[in-house]
Amino acid sequence: MLMQDFAASLSFKALPEDVLKVLRRSLLDSIGVAAIGAQTDMARIGTKTARAMFGATSASAARCLFDGHLASLAGAAMAGAMTIDSIDAHDGTSPCKGHAGSAIFPALLALADERSMTGQDFATYLALAYEISYRAGLTQHDTCADYHTSGAWTAVGVAAMTARVIGCNPMQIREAAGIGEYHGPRSQMMRCIDHPTMVRDGVGWGAPAGVTAGFLALNGFTGAPALTCEGPHWQELGETWKLVTDTHYKPYPCCRWAHPSIDAAADLMAEHSITHQQISSVEIKTFHNATRLAGHRPTTADEFAYSIAFPVACMIVRGQIGPAELAPETLKDPEILRISTATHLIDDPHLTQISEGKRWAQVSLRLRDGRMFESSPRSPRGDVDMPLTDAEMTEKFHLFADPILGVKTAQTVENLCTNFDQLDAPGLQSLLDLILSKPQI
Repeated sequence: MLMQDFAASLSFKALPEDVLKVLRRSLLDSIGVAAIGAQTDMARIGTKTARAMFGATSASAARCLFDGHLASLAGAAMAGAMTIDSIDAHDGTSPCKGHAGSAIFPALLALADERSMTGQDFATYLALAYEISYRAGLTQHDTCADYHTSGAWTAVGVAAMTARVIGCNPMQIREAAGIGEYHGPRSQMMRCIDHPTMVRDGVGWGAPAGVTAGFLALNGFTGAPALTCEGPHWQELGETWKLVTDTHYKPYPCCRWAHPSIDAAADLMAEHSITHQQISSVEIKTFHNATRLAGHRPTTADEFAYSIAFPVACMIVRGQIGPAELAPETLKDPEILRISTATHLIDDPHLTQISEGKRWAQVSLRLRDGRMFESSPRSPRGDVDMPLTDAEMTEKFHLFADPILGVKTAQTVENLCTNFDQLDAPGLQSLLDLILSKPQI
């Protein structure tokens, strides 16, 4: 099936239960990440700038995520994407080396805030945007030498979704995808890995580029053919779902590349009853790109997010990496810094070779008494082969959302997300009102 026909014809009845389960998980997870993300400088700057540069008009207005102020649809999508992307804990896809929900959710929330949608509508639009984004991402990584950020390929999925939402026909959807691909941010991810800043994963520009592409297509603008919407990854579109096989969830708010090392360190500590005071040094063997995370002494939230030594040290010292570990004072914790600076990263050719679609690492802990404990090579929790349980997903959501929204409101949000696809239009609007308003706690 052609991409444009899939986007134009997909119905809620065609969505398998395993697709809906992923969408429910991703919605709850993204909202929790957005809640804590809204407290960051990146989110505040992004939202303030979006409102100033892409303000609301009489023809286009939507509320900004966890802010409540109005912006244009593109502006609200930009603000929301930067809000979610400010905390590196949102859902992802290892085969695409990136994230789709951080662009898709804020774009669809902006579109939904301007028009009436049921939960079934919302789920259908999410499913087509995720599936198109994933397949576009896989194609781009196969055909481009550079490793581009998620904004590059989510712009395609968001464009197709926007075009469907606003009533475009299949040929207009095709044009929208081409416009989104052409104008999407072809930002080079490794530049942010080497020099971590607020540019992050590029979705802050991918989301508004996709929204704008949809409206351009509706108004007759034409685009270059979307090269990422052709090729082998588009076989069996509508029959199989990359959304189901490729989506992962993060237990920790930092780059996915650090997660297998964090999990390995945590397991070694627990298995051998090791305390952080006993550790003299840490050795991490991992794939090449992960060694470029480094980050032995991060000084900003962005450097923390794109590091590996420091988050591993956080897990060793504190036994967790949650909201408390995102606080600025954590970056000055002397014991975490001691272990982080005593961590040696090794670029392992074998782990690099097998880290295609998966992320691998092996950790060794050397104790002050000379003993050494070594893990087996492993991939991270949260992938399809080692999924987080429903209880773990719920715990993560409340860990992030409760301090920001309050326990009662957070519970209401969870209840609405659990079966959001069954909400009628007023029910979905109730959910929007909770997450598109400034928290009152």
